[in-house]
Amino acid sequence: MDKLVIEGGRPLSGTIRIHGAKNAALPILAASLLAEGTVKLSNVPHLLDIEVMLSILSRLGSKCKHELETVTVDTSSANSFHVPEDLMKQMRSSIFLMGPLLARFGEVTIYQPGGCAIGERKIDLHLQGLQALGAQIEESSDKIHCRASRLVGTDIHLDFASVGATENIMMAAATAHGTTVISNAAREPEIQDLQHFLNKMGANIIGAGTDTITIHGVERLTPCEYEIIPDRIVAGTVMIAAAVTRGSVTLTKTNPSHLTSLMHVLKRAGVQTSVCNDIINISCMSRPKAVERIVTSPYPSFPTDLQSQVMVLLSVADGFSVMKETVFEGRFKHVEELSRMGADISTDMNYAFIRGVQRIYGATVEATDLRAGAALVIAGLAAQGTTVVEQVHHIDRGYDRIENMFQGLGARIYRQASIPKPLDLAN
Repeated sequence: MDKLVIEGGRPLSGTIRIHGAKNAALPILAASLLAEGTVKLSNVPHLLDIEVMLSILSRLGSKCKHELETVTVDTSSANSFHVPEDLMKQMRSSIFLMGPLLARFGEVTIYQPGGCAIGERKIDLHLQGLQALGAQIEESSDKIHCRASRLVGTDIHLDFASVGATENIMMAAATAHGTTVISNAAREPEIQDLQHFLNKMGANIIGAGTDTITIHGVERLTPCEYEIIPDRIVAGTVMIAAAVTRGSVTLTKTNPSHLTSLMHVLKRAGVQTSVCNDIINISCMSRPKAVERIVTSPYPSFPTDLQSQVMVLLSVADGFSVMKETVFEGRFKHVEELSRMGADISTDMNYAFIRGVQRIYGATVEATDLRAGAALVIAGLAAQGTTVVEQVHHIDRGYDRIENMFQGLGARIYRQASIPKPLDLAN
């Protein structure tokens, strides 16, 4: 596995353009199956998860191409509703294919999805939503088969505002007979992006961004061209890195309205932020201040996907901070790794208690999941000495060559490719 080697202690400085959102691109790529023909998407980053999704679409019979930041998907030759087990185990977001495949072929076979180990993430709400639309579901130990001769609109209430379930139901209901109303729907910007894309293909959906989404089913959808929104989590990661390293960075091609909760936390920490259209300026010339309490919660509250990164900032802040994680119960695995670097953090159930230290120090640490890996990179950028981050493949799932991104801001960071061990021919 590749490693990232970071020589810390240098303030980040410069300008960076934020790439497209992984969490918007993945369901939109899945939704391309709803229309026969060629969909063209721009602002699509080169990420491991994106490549896995394109591989799945190709195995289903579509023709896919990813050049620069443009993806074309020709679904006219798609002929399979069986999602390959080997690819599905690599990425949780493969679950997004359930709704589109069921809508297009009348059936779908999937396996329990893989992805980051950040806690239990059941797919019950996905299945309940599709079942409410008329799907018959058969489950075995690890395989799920759904069948529906015709999906029919209905009222669906989600017990939890699940992003994935909301999006799967939206895609399945887009061509269902009648009207579907999702109550307690998730409100994330990526859901709004999916609505815009589906409507551009001819769907009739309103309400994304609120807790009630109404989908009036249409007979068919047609392919279109579409630009993916900027990645708010990548933008947030860069903003936090600038603050932790006491640097000054300008971010372009962002959507500041998607980052309101983070900017509020940064201001409480004494970080300077300013916004002009799609440009965010951020600087932190002195030691940040502790933030008494931060609670992760679904959008528009503070995002769980920035919890680990902000914890790095709080680790070097002046004072005592408390972080409460309410979304995923397994999302404090980075705490042990940050402790190796000198951070003073203790946990109790879903609480983390952070006592800020003057500085942290380089160490060899392991990225246990995507966002934990990003947090460790930030810590390495701020640390005194050399940090080695292992298991970089987790980070590659959501950041387009994170080392290039930070090199452009003056960081000393490079990727060290692993060298396969020679075969022992004597045995």
